[in-house]
Formats: sequence, structure tokens, C-alpha cells
Amino acid sequence: MSEFNIRVYGILINDRKEVLLSDEREYGMEFSKFPGGGLEYGEGLREALEREYMEECGVQIYILRHVHTTDVFLKSAFNDSQVLGVYYLVKISGPLRCRFSNTRFDFIKGVERDQVCRWVPYDKLREQDLTFEMDRAAWRVLMSEKSHGLEF
Repeated sequence: MSEFNIRVYGILINDRKEVLLSDEREYGMEFSKFPGGGLEYGEGLREALEREYMEECGVQIYILRHVHTTDVFLKSAFNDSQVLGVYYLVKISGPLRCRFSNTRFDFIKGVERDQVCRWVPYDKLREQDLTFEMDRAAWRVLMSEKSHGLEF
């Protein structure tokens, strides 16, 4: 029987109109994505996203609204599961407590599993800057809303 992998992500845009990205190295891969991660058994989506932001960024978040849920089949890049991604627009309650860089994939040498965050101006972020198609789809939805005059 195939498994489902439910993921939840928060798109954070600061007052300078920059988007927070998480560059990660894990499972022999390097990838750029929005902060967030997997739903654990017994959690709701919002609870999982709050936990993930606390783990990855050391900050409490406020979920503003739902942005996108994947609506096509996507196979995980890491195993044989089917991935379902849920994306929210979020704000933070205080300063982020994570490592930052201005350079993509600025990992610590010799560390197999690593994460570094960076801010990217939202008008400079291209779909191709995001590794996974479900992140790209969520970004397209948000940018489509922006082009129609919706604020975020």
C-alpha cells in the first residue's frame, strides 16, 4: 500500500517585501523551499505549521490565511509516498532565531544535515528558485492573487 506524506508550509513576507526561504541539505540533496515540514500523527495542519516554524526559525507564527493546497498527484523526491502540500500566509510574533545567509546553499562544510535561511525580495523570487513543484505552484497562486490587487 502506498503512503501519503502531508506537508504544511508558511510563506512569510516581511515589511521590506522579502520572502523567507529555507535552504536545506538532507538525504544527499540540497533544496530551497518555504519553511515548514511534515504533519505528525495527532496534529492539525495549523498546529504542525506552528511547531515547524518554532523548530526551524525559533519563532511563534500567526497564520493569516490559506494560500494553496496541492490538487495534483506529486510523488515525493525522497521516497515512494504521494505528497500533499498545504500553504499558508504567515506573520511572526518576534525576531527569527535561525542562521541566515545572503548566499544560496551556504551550508557548513562537513555537516550532512544543515539548514540556513535567507530573505529574497518577492519581486525577484522566480519559480525556478524553489526546488519542488508544489512550492512553485503555491508561489504562482500567491503571485496571481497579487497581480489581481490582493494584498499580502
